[in-house]
Amino acid sequence: MRDRFFVEGVHAVGERVALAADDARKIATVLRKRSGDRAQIVDSGGTAYAATLEVTGRAVTAALDAVIDADGVEPSPAITIAQAVPKGQKMDLVVEKATELGVHAIVPVRSARVIGHDTSAAKVERWRRIARSAAQQSGRTRVPAVADMLDWDALLRTFSAYDRVYVPWEVAEPRPLREVLEPEIATLRSLLVAVGPEGGLSHDEVTRAAAAGAVPVSLGRRILRTETAALVVLAAILYARGEL
Repeated sequence: MRDRFFVEGVHAVGERVALAADDARKIATVLRKRSGDRAQIVDSGGTAYAATLEVTGRAVTAALDAVIDADGVEPSPAITIAQAVPKGQKMDLVVEKATELGVHAIVPVRSARVIGHDTSAAKVERWRRIARSAAQQSGRTRVPAVADMLDWDALLRTFSAYDRVYVPWEVAEPRPLREVLEPEIATLRSLLVAVGPEGGLSHDEVTRAAAAGAVPVSLGRRILRTETAALVVLAAILYARGEL
């Protein structure tokens, strides 16, 4: 029963719920499920259910049979990635892999050196669909929120909402990330990792971020691509928390 799908609303054992059109189409035409087959259903409250499917053409409903114990699936602390949008399809990769690693939310960002890339509302909707699909595939009990696009100054104004903000920067003090994380990671409930674009963050952007409370951090002696940086920090945090 590895197939997992999300439904809107908060439900209970014994209810029957309708699957969204895209999920129903996948169930009926890609996975070729039939009535009586089993799947996992997760509601908006993050409760996971063992369910029995009823497939009628391309319409699919699910009878919620029992609650599944999903404790420990969602990592702690709640980690938000603010990613300066890279060119091409690289943001798709960041959204997909960050979701697999348990990110709580993703904020697409226009920083000074994000130039000429598609940051339209349609792109944001695409990233939300990717996050939903990746959350289903990886067995999560929630879909990471993908926020509307923010510019750098608007992002800085959100820093106070987090217990800690890290900004990976290639000219930060070359202190091992382990030494930054270990003294405080166990006490943090929420944190933000703000990642710059392919051309890097400007000195002014990092200075203003630090003034707003962020901690610039080094990711080692090698220069990482922007789509790699967020995933490295996510993995390091999970490792420091004992979740990898």
